[in-house]
Amino acid sequence: MASVQIDRVGKSFGQHRILQDVSFEIPDGAFVVLVGPSGCGKSTLLRLIAGLEEIGSGHIGIGGKVVNELPPMERNIAMVFQNYALYPHMTVAKNMAFSLSLQKAPAAEIERKVKHAAAILGLENMLDRLPRQLSGGQRQRVAMGRAIVRDPQVFLFDEPLSNLDAKLRVQMRTEIKALHQRLNSTMVYVTHDQVEAMTMADLIVVMQGGRIEQIGAPLELYDKPANTFVAGFIGSPAMNFLSGQIQDGSFVTSAGVVLPLSANAPRYAAEAIYGVRPEHMECGTDGLPFLIDVVEPLGSETQLHGRLGGDHLSILLRQRLTVEAGQTIHVRPIVEQVHLFDRATGGRISQGN
Repeated sequence: MASVQIDRVGKSFGQHRILQDVSFEIPDGAFVVLVGPSGCGKSTLLRLIAGLEEIGSGHIGIGGKVVNELPPMERNIAMVFQNYALYPHMTVAKNMAFSLSLQKAPAAEIERKVKHAAAILGLENMLDRLPRQLSGGQRQRVAMGRAIVRDPQVFLFDEPLSNLDAKLRVQMRTEIKALHQRLNSTMVYVTHDQVEAMTMADLIVVMQGGRIEQIGAPLELYDKPANTFVAGFIGSPAMNFLSGQIQDGSFVTSAGVVLPLSANAPRYAAEAIYGVRPEHMECGTDGLPFLIDVVEPLGSETQLHGRLGGDHLSILLRQRLTVEAGQTIHVRPIVEQVHLFDRATGGRISQGN
C-alpha cells in the first residue's frame, strides 16, 4: 500500500490542454474515485499515474517517491482496463500468472498467488477456462485477479464496468468495494457514472475541463456541493436549478414564483440560483401549484416531471401516487435542504448550515 501525491500536474496534446495544475493527495489505503464528464481529463490523469502517458508538468509521487521518470513496470502499480485486456489463447490461470511469469517468479509462488486471488474472486473452478468461455463479469474478475497477484502498492481502475449490463454493474460495484475492504489497498477508480462514485468511494474527485471542481467524501459533495456543476453532477436524479433573486428572506424566480428559504439564508438582495434536489420536494396543500407533464412510477417511489410557474422541475416522491399528466398538485421544498448559488460564478452561497 502507498499514498499517491499529485502535485501541479499538467498535460497537453498539441494545443489542447487536458490537465491544468491538478493537485491533491490520495491517502494510503483509500478508495478514491475520479469522476466527471467525458473529456474532463480523469482517464489521462490515471494513465499519468500509471506511467502510460508522459507527464507535461508537475510531479507524481507514489509512496513519497517521485515517479515521473519511472517506467510503468517500476512503479509497483496494477491497472484494470475497461476492455479486460486478457490474452485469448491463455487460460484464466495463465492470464492471472502472466506478469509473475515475466518476472520469473518461482512456480510455487505463482501457483500460491493465483489460487489466493482466485479464492478471493470466486474463480477457483474457472482456472482452466479460456476467456471466450467466460461471461463479461467473469472476465473482469480475471482482470482484477491478474492485478491482485502482483501485490501492487496501488490499484488503478479505468472505467472497468462500462462494458457490463446494468444488473452486472451493480453486482461488480459491490464486489470491487468488498475487494478493497478485504485487501485494504490504495485504489484509484475512474468513471463518468456518479452513482458508481457515490456508492464506492471513500473520497471523490470531481473534475471538469482538466480542473478539480471539488474533493470530498460522497455525502459531503451531496450535502454541500461547491458549485452548480458539482450540484448537478452528483446526485441522481439531478438537482433542479431555478434562476431568480433573493428578496427579504425568500427567493423569487424569474417567472415570479416565491419560494421559501431557511432562516440561515442570506437576507440581502442578490441574483442567485435556487437548487433543490427532486427528493427534497414534498406534497402539501399549502404548497405551490405544480403542473404534471410526465409520471414515472418506480414502485417504491414516483418521479414526476412538470412545471412550477414557467420553470421545469423534477420531483421524486417516496410514495406511490395516483396522478396523471395534465393534473396539478401542490408541492413545497424542504427548506433545510435548499441550496443557493451565485448566479454569476455558480459558486455556493453559504447558508450557515
